[in-house]
Amino acid sequence: MKKNLLKLLAAVALLLAVAPLSAKPKFRTVEKIKKSGTIKIAVFSDKKPFGYVDENGKYQGYDVYFGDRIAKDLGVKVKYVPVEAAARVEVLQTGKVDLVLANFTVTPERAEKVDFALPYMKCALGVVSNENDYITDVEQLKGKTLIVSKGTTAETYFTNNYPEVNLLKFDQYSEAYNALLDGRGVGLSTDNTEVLAWAIENPGFAVGIESLGSLDTIAPAVTKGNTSLLDWINKEIESLATERFFHADYEATLRATYGANSDADSLVVEGGKVE
Repeated sequence: MKKNLLKLLAAVALLLAVAPLSAKPKFRTVEKIKKSGTIKIAVFSDKKPFGYVDENGKYQGYDVYFGDRIAKDLGVKVKYVPVEAAARVEVLQTGKVDLVLANFTVTPERAEKVDFALPYMKCALGVVSNENDYITDVEQLKGKTLIVSKGTTAETYFTNNYPEVNLLKFDQYSEAYNALLDGRGVGLSTDNTEVLAWAIENPGFAVGIESLGSLDTIAPAVTKGNTSLLDWINKEIESLATERFFHADYEATLRATYGANSDADSLVVEGGKVE
């Protein structure tokens, strides 16, 4: 009986060891998406003007404008799924969505877990703070509390490069900005495109650090191995360059925030080519 029990335990251990290797990523090809009639796209619901829900309960923003066009050209309807920054990889790996369009900055670490398509935006990190406690240099943050969102490049950057800065982390962007408004931190860091837009809409706050770290790109992401959808998205981005689609997207969703004199070329990437 003891030998049989040992054999049984060994067999169970072997199955547990092999199971993760045999598990296949959950994703839908372009053919399956078209057959279903709907594409599921993860976007932010609280990151205006890139992805947010308006007063009528409708998704709006730069990412959503692009998502609407993808659905149209696929010939399907779109279902937007709200996502938090830290969950962008998970929703792809678990098959909850087909595509992520949520200000997803491309990094080597993330590229090991998802497949990024060609970029459609560029950005760096920025820091916004109260004008009464204006932050213009990272050195001013040492020993103080900086607000970030979990799973963002801001969290990674400050954790790796400035461990002496105390990070106050939140799941949602709305929670993070409320913390800044309440004075729970001296500043907040995320993409410079986002903090610049937020400061414009919130008097008394300003972006004293407009560019921090390297110039990054933002791109759509699909489940690792979903070459069918990845190839389609890449061809879509390349073809949209002929009509300067993302400049039109900027005019429709971002111009009102950044102002008449803002430079679209500082953010927009056409055809997947960063200039």
